[in-house]
Amino acid sequence: MNGIEKEYQITGHTKLTGLLGSPVSHSISPLMHNKAFQMLGLNYVYLCFDIKENQLKETLNGLSHLQIRGFNCTMPLKTKMFELADEVSKSASFIGAVNTVVFENGKFIGYNTDGIGYMMAVKEAGHSIIGKKMTLLGAGGAATAICAQAAIDGVKEIDVFNRKGPRFHQTAQFIQKLNRGTDCTVSLYDINDTTQLKKSIQSSAILTNGTSVGMAPNTEACPIPDSSFLHPELIISDAIYNPKETRLMKMGKKVGCPVMNGLYMLLFQGSEAFRLWTGMDMPVEIIKHDVIDQ
Repeated sequence: MNGIEKEYQITGHTKLTGLLGSPVSHSISPLMHNKAFQMLGLNYVYLCFDIKENQLKETLNGLSHLQIRGFNCTMPLKTKMFELADEVSKSASFIGAVNTVVFENGKFIGYNTDGIGYMMAVKEAGHSIIGKKMTLLGAGGAATAICAQAAIDGVKEIDVFNRKGPRFHQTAQFIQKLNRGTDCTVSLYDINDTTQLKKSIQSSAILTNGTSVGMAPNTEACPIPDSSFLHPELIISDAIYNPKETRLMKMGKKVGCPVMNGLYMLLFQGSEAFRLWTGMDMPVEIIKHDVIDQ
């Protein structure tokens, strides 16, 4: 073990935190946060709750009575939580999605730490994408957070690919806000337009999968048709962390691409959530060694 572990036990004063979403049984967030609580001697516990979108409003009512300290949201709840939060941070308002909630003074206050976590993960992996082009697959909660933070931080150009559906117009409005509010040029395309997808990837420094395609249990799925879309200088970044190596990443390795999964994004967005709940810094290096890299 790294560091000095402090005495840790659940008492009548233990504060509750957790993860809401579906599915959540695969999540390593409980290991990460409970380890950090233990290392710092904090009287908190982190649990997982499998909650569907149509159950969220009722769940929030129950959690308010339980005086929960805060929680994370994962798919499919991030945009719904944005609608239900009593207050949201500036970044969450910009993105239109919430992944971290603090319950304070009887109010659910929504934040979004996904984009911060993503950009820190790219840097941690030794890559610089500032001033370069990104191809981003998806426009859900995590993908929009990545897109917004990348644009804010100085990525020069982002091509977003998403399915044409009820939210396509909403995504277009989000992208218009980014183009007005940042120096980044952001474009939106239909993910089924494979000609444009291949063209975009070929001119990009990084390909980011912000969809759930390839996530367990559907590990054979891949968000791009085949390896001809890739080139050896392309960084492949998959927001998925279960499995640790997706089919997209395996395909990239065969081409010679550097690859990264969503584990460090999870770590760094989690460290920011930890700070919001506790007011303390997560012992990131210890969590990385004892949980993430295992």
